[in-house]
Amino acid sequence: MPELNGEEQQKTRWLDQLKAHGYRMTRPRQAVVEAILGDPTHWRPEQVFERARRTYPNLGLVTVYRTLELLQKLGLIRRVHMERGCRSYTLASQEHSHQLICRDCGRVEEFSECDLLETVERLAKRTGYSIEAHWLELLGRCPACLVAG
Repeated sequence: MPELNGEEQQKTRWLDQLKAHGYRMTRPRQAVVEAILGDPTHWRPEQVFERARRTYPNLGLVTVYRTLELLQKLGLIRRVHMERGCRSYTLASQEHSHQLICRDCGRVEEFSECDLLETVERLAKRTGYSIEAHWLELLGRCPACLVAG
C-alpha cells in the first residue's frame, strides 16, 4: 500500500474525526475537506465552494457552510473575523495562537506570543465570568501591501 503524503494523512485524520463524532462521510463533505486542505492559507466560504465544485459539481453552498461550521466545532478550522463583515476561515493550529490580518490583501499570519493571562484572570475575577478561551486578531497592512501602496 502506498504511503500517504501530508495532505492525504490530514484528510484521513479529519474524516476519521468526523466519523468518530457520529457524522456521515458524504461525497460533498469530502469535497469540502479536500478544497480546504488544498489551500492551507485562509478562505471565504464562496472560495471553498468554487474549489470543491471542481471535484463535486452538484455541491450546494449550504453544504459548504454547514461543513465549515462542523469543522470549526471540532476545532479543525478557525473563523477569522475580517473587516466589512466578511467571514473567512483558516486551519486551526494545534497550539495557542492568534492572527495578524492584512486589511488590504487579507493575508492571515498566526503568532503564538500572548501575555493576556493576567488580564483574562483579572477580568474573570472582576466580572464573575468563567472565561474558557480567547481570540486575538490584529488588523493592519502586511509588508507586501506596505511596499505596494
